[in-house]
Amino acid sequence: MLDPITVGVLGLAVLFLLLILRMPVGIAMIVVGIGGTWVLSLFVPFVRFVPYIRQFKSLLWENVANYDLSVVPLFVLMGYIAAEARLSSDLFKGLEALLSRLRGGVAMAAVAACGGFGAVCGSSLATAATMGKVALPELRKLGYDPRLASGALAAGGTLGILIPPSVALVIYAIIVEGSILKMFQAAVIPGMMAVLGFILVIAVSVKLNPSLAPEPKPMERAERRVALRRLIPVLAIFGSIILGLGFGLFTPTPAASIGVFAITVYGLVLRWVTGEGLGLAGLVRAVRSTAITAGMIYLILFGAEVLKGFFTRTGLPQALSEWAATSGLDPMLVLVIMLVIFVVLGCFMESLAMILVVVPFFWPTLIALNGGDFATADTAAFGMDNDSLKIWFGILALIVVELGLITPPVGLNVFIIASLAQNTRMATVFRGVMPFLGAEVIRVAILLMIPALTLLVPRWLGG
Repeated sequence: MLDPITVGVLGLAVLFLLLILRMPVGIAMIVVGIGGTWVLSLFVPFVRFVPYIRQFKSLLWENVANYDLSVVPLFVLMGYIAAEARLSSDLFKGLEALLSRLRGGVAMAAVAACGGFGAVCGSSLATAATMGKVALPELRKLGYDPRLASGALAAGGTLGILIPPSVALVIYAIIVEGSILKMFQAAVIPGMMAVLGFILVIAVSVKLNPSLAPEPKPMERAERRVALRRLIPVLAIFGSIILGLGFGLFTPTPAASIGVFAITVYGLVLRWVTGEGLGLAGLVRAVRSTAITAGMIYLILFGAEVLKGFFTRTGLPQALSEWAATSGLDPMLVLVIMLVIFVVLGCFMESLAMILVVVPFFWPTLIALNGGDFATADTAAFGMDNDSLKIWFGILALIVVELGLITPPVGLNVFIIASLAQNTRMATVFRGVMPFLGAEVIRVAILLMIPALTLLVPRWLGG
C-alpha cells in the first residue's frame, strides 16, 4: 500500500513536470488532482470513480458563482478597455511631458506609466506587453541605450501584479481567507517604493553613465499642453480607483464596476471628440479578450480546487506544517527559503498559477511556525498575529513573484520585452534589468526587516 504522503510528493513532482512541459496550468492541476486521487483509492475501477467526478459540476459552479471572484473579470475588462482606448499612450505621453526635462526622464515616465497602467490592468505580463508597445518606439527614436530602455520596461511591467487593484492579490486573499480590501491597502506603500526605486535606478544609471540616455529634449509647448490635457482625466480615473480602494470608500467589486464604466465612457467620448479612443470594434475586442482571459482564470481556479482536494487527502500540507513547527529552524529563515523558492518558480511559471499551487503549502506552515491558529502579537514567532502575518506574507510573496519575472535565465517579462524590441538580444535585456533586480532585492530586505511598512495603511484605515 502506497503511503499517502509519498503519493502527494510524487503528485507535486508530476505537476511541476507537466508545467515545465508547457501543459496549460488548469489542465495540469486537474490531471494531477484526479489521477492522484485515483492512486490514493488504490486504482479502483473507473465506474466506482464516477461519483467523485460528478461532484465537479457543483465545484465548478461554486467557483464561478463566488461573489468575491466576480471582481476578477471586471478588473480584466477594465485593463483591456483601457488598452483599446489608448489610455496607456495618453498616460505615457503625459508623464513624458512632465519628466522629459530630466536626463533619463522618458525612461522614468515609462516606469511611472507602467505603475499607473498596472492599477487598472492587474497583470504584469499584460502591463509589460502594453507599455512595451507604447514606450519602446519612443525610447528608440530618442536614442536611449537598448539596455536602459528594455530593462526599465521589463522591470516596470512587474508593477502590474502588485499595485492595486491586482488579480493576484484577490486570489491570494481568497486562498488565505483574508480581506481583499486590506491586501489592496497593504500594497500601496510597497508599490510606491517600487516605482520610486526604479526611477532612482534610472537616475543613478544615467548619472554614472550619461551615454545610456540622450541629452534632455523637452516637448514643444503645444505638444506638451495637449499631452498634459489628455493626462488629467486618465489620472483622475486611475486615482479615483486607487484612492477609493485605499480609503475604503468602496469595496473591490464596486470599484472595478466604476472603473469599467468610467473608462468606457471616457474612451467613447474621446472617440467622438478627437476620432481616437474607444470604438465599437475595440469594445468588442476587449469583451472577447476578457471572456478568454476570465475563462482561463476560472479554469485555473477550478483546477486548484481539484488539486487542493487531492493534497488534503494525502496529508502533505499538514505534514509540512508539523515538520516546520518541530524542526527547530528559525521562522525567519524558513520564510526566506520560501521567498527564494518563489523567485525560482517565478522564472518559468505564471504568477497566478504559482500562487495557487504554492501558497496552500506555505501558509499553513507559517501559521504553525507563528504559534498556531491562536497566536497573538505577544507570543507569535514573527511578532504579529495571523491576520497581520497573512497581509505581510502576501505582499512579500507577490514582490518575489515579480522578481522571478525578471530573473535570469527565464524571466517571462524579459522574453516579452525582447520580442517587442527590434534588433535587441535577450542578453542585452537581461543586462539592462540587473540594476532594477538589485533594487527589488533591497526592497524585499527592507520589508522583511520593517513589516510596519506593509501593515501601516491597513492598520491606519482600519482604526
